Amino acid sequence: MEQQRIGSSSKPLEGAGFDPAFIPGLSSPPKAEPEDAKPPEEAEESEETAEAESEETGVVDETPAAEEAPAEEEASDGPVFEAADRRARITADAKGVRLRLDEEACEFRWDEIGAIETEAPRFGKRFTITVHTPDRRWYPIEIEATARSRFKEWETSLDEVLDAYFEEGDD
Repeated sequence: MEQQRIGSSSKPLEGAGFDPAFIPGLSSPPKAEPEDAKPPEEAEESEETAEAESEETGVVDETPAAEEAPAEEEASDGPVFEAADRRARITADAKGVRLRLDEEACEFRWDEIGAIETEAPRFGKRFTITVHTPDRRWYPIEIEATARSRFKEWETSLDEVLDAYFEEGDD
């Protein structure tokens, strides 16, 4: 007599259809907390004591936030394209292109981009921008415009950014 197994004998499926983190850049990696992490109350207390100690000794703790401010100023020198609605946002500047949909975000440097495609619908107010990478992947995002007249404005602004920063490869 043969024994019967209870449950499925098939292996679980893997891929982008079941795990959005399967595609690099589509979602951010999960934040791992160290095992010796302190509860929030203890962390606040330790920060306060560290500040008090630094005031007593005269040592000033420099944070990375001070380093980020000049980088943002450098990026604002040239043209910048921004379009957003209640859920989605796209920003293109000297650093590259950043897409955001709800809590998901991805960022592309200019050397990681093969092409950028725009599509204005014949009817409706959803403007589509697709970022194509050299490895034949594409990342579309739809922005809902307040009026159809914004499409022309967005395309002109995006063209200025592409002319300034995007260099087509000589393939």
